[in-house]
This record gives sequence, structure tokens and C-alpha cells, in this order.
Amino acid sequence: MEFEMIAKTFMGLEDILAQELTELGANNVQKGCRVVTFTGDKALMYRANFALRTAVRVLKPIKHFTVASADEVYDAVKNIEWGEYIDEGKTFTVDSVVYSETFSNSRFVTYKVKDAIVDYFREKTGKRPSISITDPDIRLNIHISGTEGTLSLDSSGESLHRRGYRQETVEAPLNEVLAAGMIMMTGWKGETDFIDPMCGSGTLPIEAALIARNIAPGVFRKEYAFEKWADFDADLFDEIYNDDSKERDFDHHVYGYDIDMKAVNMATMNVKAAGLTGDITISQQDFKEFAGHEEKAIIVTNPPYGERISTPNLMETYKMIGERLKHAFKEGDAWILSYKEECFQQIGLKPSVKIPLYNGSLECEFRKYTLFDGKFKEFREEGGIVKTDADKQKMAEKRRTWKRQEYDKHVAERIDNEEADILSFRFTSLEKQRNAKKNSDRIARKGYRGENNEERGDGKRGDRKPFRGGKFRKNGERETRADRQKVRKQMFGRRTDDDAED
Repeated sequence: MEFEMIAKTFMGLEDILAQELTELGANNVQKGCRVVTFTGDKALMYRANFALRTAVRVLKPIKHFTVASADEVYDAVKNIEWGEYIDEGKTFTVDSVVYSETFSNSRFVTYKVKDAIVDYFREKTGKRPSISITDPDIRLNIHISGTEGTLSLDSSGESLHRRGYRQETVEAPLNEVLAAGMIMMTGWKGETDFIDPMCGSGTLPIEAALIARNIAPGVFRKEYAFEKWADFDADLFDEIYNDDSKERDFDHHVYGYDIDMKAVNMATMNVKAAGLTGDITISQQDFKEFAGHEEKAIIVTNPPYGERISTPNLMETYKMIGERLKHAFKEGDAWILSYKEECFQQIGLKPSVKIPLYNGSLECEFRKYTLFDGKFKEFREEGGIVKTDADKQKMAEKRRTWKRQEYDKHVAERIDNEEADILSFRFTSLEKQRNAKKNSDRIARKGYRGENNEERGDGKRGDRKPFRGGKFRKNGERETRADRQKVRKQMFGRRTDDDAED
């Protein structure tokens, strides 16, 4: 029987995830923002958790609902027949993701969901289920966007990026899901050697070897959340787990280098834990001393950005990267993920593809550089191609993404401006309005001209400086903006931040 599922991912990886799901046999594949929805049976759900490289978790929706208050969340959740999902004596936990002005605190939503489930069982059975944060039997996920809510069973449990092979990590390691997505974006499947000259704890080389051999990333996992469900089919999952019919030979090699010996030792340990020592070589070497590579190879790397990881001279590092790519590698492609435009500028090479990606909260770009020997003009004259048709398609998709992001940004700014106009408007009581009018009349009668008493006139119309809309002072000089501001300050007082909260 088919049912709805949701695969969550990182922004920028939706296309790759949708392609993976299609190849797995999913139906009704639809891309969203950081999610891909699809339909399939229980076997597909097991296979999605086990084989997807770019999914963070796989959810199975229980109920969709519209809510406008916390009480409505409680009622919607309590009306579910929880006996179908949580057996007596089982523990559960709830994760909340909330994007709503109505519900500003996701933890509050979590409490409401928990209360509804506990009250359901207390009324039905007289017993309440236990809540476990560390090792629950059932994991639930509630997502609220505006007033639209979805409550789901989490079939993955621990995030799918935690493959299980990483024993040690350097500071700010690259996420495994992002690393796999980057490699898959290049289109590389093991046709050449693979090089990461700044490999850190070895995430990119390990994910590259898994892709080259088409080994499912789930082989290292100890468990999934669906294994604790009442309808878990152990025989079906064993069949999926033990099926290695789609694995393939890898005739090339993966190389990882790093200047830090500590990182080299960590990467070596992780490669050994993944069982890939025959496919990956990790060595200590400074990229600036790189003399090239004998075989044709693809380079994929994630240099420091100066954000979470710093380097003594960031701009010089990127200048060195450009110099090595130009002079040490005569052909092939290099893909670099980085954060700052000024870093890319130091590379000094023209990229053929730019793909927006998020590394954590950082809005980065993944750029492709086509490497060739000699001058660009000569390369083109000899039939060399910098941008392939696939590259042009990726750039077209990027432009569409830019337009969509700019439109969303424009809409968000317009909404923010409209809200700001409302919030900045100072609402005063009737009494304040009457006092302001009396003050205005009094000033008009006395011919007020400024803050000092010496500037007052004798009350005659000719001596009074017009405080609003006037153009000239008594002495014939043109009235300035500062003059009008002084009068308004005396009449209404200086507007403070406290006024905006009234």
C-alpha cells in the first residue's frame, strides 16, 4: 500500500534528492524548499533511509491540519487515534519546526503536542505514556508554517547525515549529506581519480569512494527509528540491507591531502572505519607544494572561509589555490565550495558554473573551474569547451533560483515595510490629542518662533514665524527645515523608542 512521505534535505540539494528518489522508484515526486515529497510503500521507506545520500531524514505524515491557536493544535493532535501508533508501555518524543507569527516558540508547540497525546491515553486507558528524549521508541515531528501544520512519524531517528563511519573530526567538519550532494552535482561517478587537497577529516574522499562503488551510506548505521515500530518487517529490511547487486567496481583512486598531520590521522582512521583503505589514500601535504597529478582527475574541495575555521592569511590562501589549479593541473575540472566573493576573486580563474549552497547557516557558492594548459583563446581555438550543455543548464537553473529568491526577498521586504509602517505609527489617546491641539493653539496665539524666549514676537501676525508650511522668516530669510523641526519638537516632543511600543 502506498502512502505519503517527506524527505528533508539542505537548501540547494532538492534537485539531487528528487533525482535520487526517482531512481529508487518513488512516485509523485515533488520538490519544495528543503524537502521533497513523494509516495511509496514500506519497502521504499526502508530503502530511502538506507540508500539516500542527500536526505537528512524521512518522515511519514499522520495528519495535516490548519490551526490558528495553541488550543487548536492540542485539539487536532488529541483527535488522532494514537493507539495505532504508540503501543502501551512505549516511550515517545516530539521535535518541532515552526515558522509562524502565531507560534513564536517551537518548544511551546512541543509541549502542546505532548500534553494532547498524554491526555489521550490517560482518558482511554487510565495510563500515561512516558517521554524519552535520549532513546524513545517513537519519534514524532510537527511542522507548522503559518497556520498549516503537519504531524509525522520520524522513520529515521538520528539524522541520516550521521553515517556511522566518522570516528574523529576536525573543527567544523563538512556535513556528510552536503559532501555527497556536492560530489553528485559534479556528475562524477568514478570515471577518473578524485582529489581533495584540503580534506580535513576525510568526509569528501569517503563519500566519493561510496559513490564510485555505489555503496549505500546506510551500511554503517546501527539502527533506524522504524525498527521500533509495531509493523516493522525485519525480513524485508534484511533483504534490502543485504542486497549488494547494484554495487560496482572502481578502477581509479581517491586521494585526500591536508597540511595538518592531526587531520591526516583522523581522516585515515575514518577511512579505515569505512572499510575503504583500498580505494582512498590520505597523505600530509601542503597544497602550495602540489606538483600535479599523473592521471586525469577531478578536484572537489572545501577550503577555510574565515568563519568557523580561520587561516593566517585567507586571501593569500585563495590566491595560492588559483595558482596551483592553473599551473599544477593541466586538465580536468575543479569544484570549490566557499563563502565570500572576495575569496573567489583571489582565485583569478573564470568559473563555468556557480551553484548556491548552504553550509550550515552560511550562504555559499559551489563553483566549477575548467582547467586547461595554455591561454584561454588557444584552448577555445583547439576545440576546448569551458561550458558544456549540462553546465549551461545548471546556470539556467541557478538564474531561476536567483529570480525566485529575489522575488521572495522583495515580498518579504514589502511585508516588513508594511508592518513597520503600522508599528511606527504613534497611537495617542483622545486626551493626548486634545492637549496637543490646545498646545498648538496656544503657540499660534503667542507667535512662538523658537526655543528661546528672546525669539518670541509681540503676538502680532507679522512678527510670528509660521511654524508649519511657512516659507519666510520675519527678516525675509527662507525658513529652513531645522526651524520647522524645532517647533515640532516643542509641540510634540522628541519621539523615542518607548513611543513606538505604545
